[in-house]
Amino acid sequence: MESTAIRPVPPLASPTRAGLTGAMLALAAGAWVVTAQRMEGMDGGPGTALGGVGWFMASWALMMAAMMLPSLVPAVLAFARSGERTVAAFVAGYAGTWTAAGLVGYLVFNVLRSLDVSFLAWDRAGRYTAAGVILFAAAYQCTTAKAGWLGRCRNPLELARVNRSGVGGGLRGGIRHGGYCLGCCLALMAALFALGVMSVIWMVVIAALIAVERLSPWRATGVYGVAVVLAVLGVWVAAAPGDLPGLTIPGSMAMM
Repeated sequence: MESTAIRPVPPLASPTRAGLTGAMLALAAGAWVVTAQRMEGMDGGPGTALGGVGWFMASWALMMAAMMLPSLVPAVLAFARSGERTVAAFVAGYAGTWTAAGLVGYLVFNVLRSLDVSFLAWDRAGRYTAAGVILFAAAYQCTTAKAGWLGRCRNPLELARVNRSGVGGGLRGGIRHGGYCLGCCLALMAALFALGVMSVIWMVVIAALIAVERLSPWRATGVYGVAVVLAVLGVWVAAAPGDLPGLTIPGSMAMM
């Protein structure tokens, strides 16, 4: 009768680790370049129209690659320990989870825009709604739900405890880890929409916050530091949005 004990997973060789890390960072850098080109002149501030579904989904996929791939490196290295051939499938499963989330966000956003609720105009309640979303993201940083999802994101070695060879295993692992990441970062992505989802500047800021809390050796400091930054941004948007560097006030581009 065969033993069902889990065999130890051998560590990756240093050249393999360096190669995978370099490939992930190169893909992210390329995605940043293409995203910046696609987003040029598109930043109309919070509430900017997202364009057609095809254009947005392609842009969203590039945005997620740019923002998330650097923070995904530890998970990729962990998963690669159970078979390097599954890495591409793992990344595809992860990207698929975020793509589905982007489609849901697109539909919800456009439904809200179609309601044409006048009191949500920027010069009425719009700025306070945006500020409220950012402050909600700050508060979410301090919840047990956030702690649970972040703990799974920061401990990707669980992906390597069982050998998940093959494309199917890679896809399942990527979808699973993508779900963890979605639970961890959903409020931060909502804050990005509140600041201007078509803004490369705010993409960089949110990506940096994700990297800090995901990769910092001081977990608590990273989480609460991100919460403080978001709280400051939320108050700033509510009190003096015109003075916040990088924030495009809706309608201001048309008047230039």
